[in-house]
Amino acid sequence: MTTYHQVLNQLEALKLNKIRNHLPTYLDEHASVSLVDGLHDLCSEEIRGRDSELQAKRLKRAHLPYVKRVNDFDFQFQPKMNKAEILDLHTLRFLDNHDNLLFIGNSGVVKTHLAISITLEALEKGYKSYFCLSNELVDKLLRANARGQLERTLKQYANYDVLVIDEVGYLPFSRDGASLLFQLINMRYEKKSTLITTNIPLSQWFDFLQDKKLTNALLDRLVHYSKVISITGKSYRIKDYNDRKN
Repeated sequence: MTTYHQVLNQLEALKLNKIRNHLPTYLDEHASVSLVDGLHDLCSEEIRGRDSELQAKRLKRAHLPYVKRVNDFDFQFQPKMNKAEILDLHTLRFLDNHDNLLFIGNSGVVKTHLAISITLEALEKGYKSYFCLSNELVDKLLRANARGQLERTLKQYANYDVLVIDEVGYLPFSRDGASLLFQLINMRYEKKSTLITTNIPLSQWFDFLQDKKLTNALLDRLVHYSKVISITGKSYRIKDYNDRKN
């Protein structure tokens, strides 16, 4: 066996698959490159490949319903929105202090779009992130509680650096469900950032939480360290429909 083929086998044994796959082409195209420069180029290729695979895994685990960037949003359609504020959120500075984000507005005003675009930025920076519908989250907590697995499930959701809870208030929770949601928010309080989207003003959260004391305690933890972004305007979905129609 030639030294060249021994090197290929060694790279495979070391699981340096990107270098192994790239090496034949690299040798053909860079015969005059020094050993150090060649190792630098090949190691860089390995690192890029691993980072790309890791990012793909993070994205899959995040459970995002779709991929939307802030650049996909037409700020002119929502002129009352503070563009500078929204762009600043995408710098992820709010994560430094574990601040929460609350997007409040009617259906179709891109609350979820913005939450997803911020989550994508977080994923690219290596933050563990997860997206879930509020009722699906509460249902999972209720089932975990019934199976005696509540503590483990709460810890799972509490450990995400960024947790997006979408459509809070779209459907009412049972009192047990609201209590479990409070437990999760309390575990994340001052430790992790939670992104909430809701079409219900905070003053009306009692209507779907059904417990005034619990509502006050939940909002106290959500709002204490938070940025509340109220979005008013026309439905972006109607805009998209009209654009396709025309």
